[in-house]
Amino acid sequence: MNILLLLLFAVAQHAIILPVQQPAPAKKPIHIVFVTGDEEYRSEESMPMLGQILKRELGAKITVCYALDSNGNINPNRADHIDGLEALKTADLMVVFARYRELPKVQAKLITDYVESGRPVVGFRTASHTFMYKSDSSLMHLNTEWPAKVFGQQWITHHGHFEDGNAPLTSVYPIPGRSSPILNGVYPFNAFSWLYHVDGGEWKLQGDAKTLLEGKSLRSKHQLDGKLDKYPLTQPVAWTKTYTGSSAKTARVFFTTLGHPFDFKEKAMRKLALNGMYWALGLEGRIPKDGVNADFDSIYEPNNSGFGDKFKANRKPQ
Repeated sequence: MNILLLLLFAVAQHAIILPVQQPAPAKKPIHIVFVTGDEEYRSEESMPMLGQILKRELGAKITVCYALDSNGNINPNRADHIDGLEALKTADLMVVFARYRELPKVQAKLITDYVESGRPVVGFRTASHTFMYKSDSSLMHLNTEWPAKVFGQQWITHHGHFEDGNAPLTSVYPIPGRSSPILNGVYPFNAFSWLYHVDGGEWKLQGDAKTLLEGKSLRSKHQLDGKLDKYPLTQPVAWTKTYTGSSAKTARVFFTTLGHPFDFKEKAMRKLALNGMYWALGLEGRIPKDGVNADFDSIYEPNNSGFGDKFKANRKPQ
């Protein structure tokens, strides 16, 4: 018995102790923050829909910031408040679809500080006129100067309101010979968005903007007043650019002037939006040849565009 104990002790003295393997730390999900607040194009419906798809496809953490009324209901007509913008402090991507907001300085600063940090930005349609300050001179540069530098253009004009939601108004197509992973799976389609003017006449896209998609107006008020030389029927509708802010870091920016709520019923439009977000995040290598899977994650039946009470009332953020 003593001999057995001695043998066991000898083995123990020379035993190899293997280190305990610690589990790898969990990778933080990509955090995408949508800034909504437009009283015309139902961004409060289209942006959460895209967020659901991104959560499914990327495993992303999604935060949607809404204009809320005093009862906590989504009310895009409230232009002086967007709830939850503090989420931008930890965001990896900011997506903006807002229109003529007159936010308190602290809220506007959360948006502009994000942009200056050098993190990527995506903008839809009215983001070219996100802000409208009428009396505070310290913030008036956000009305036109800021969107032109960040997104590539400010609000100028469009080719007119016709058949709103009843018929497509813009023919959209990739520029021949232009290649980009953002265009994967994006085929020509007709959009319900009336065409924005961004380039031509005395106006030009700013910075290093590279146009990916063009649109041709199917009906134009400028045909009636003889101003087509100033506002051509064909315009860029989607482009990429960069923006270098005070941090000296250069951010990727993707912008599209499309965004009517019915546009997003078109799979090519959803692929354009999703591919653009992947690209902005530096994930273009993960965009399939036929584009990001843009199948709906839930039913998408948005209200038509329009002002006043056209939005769905008594809805709280999900």
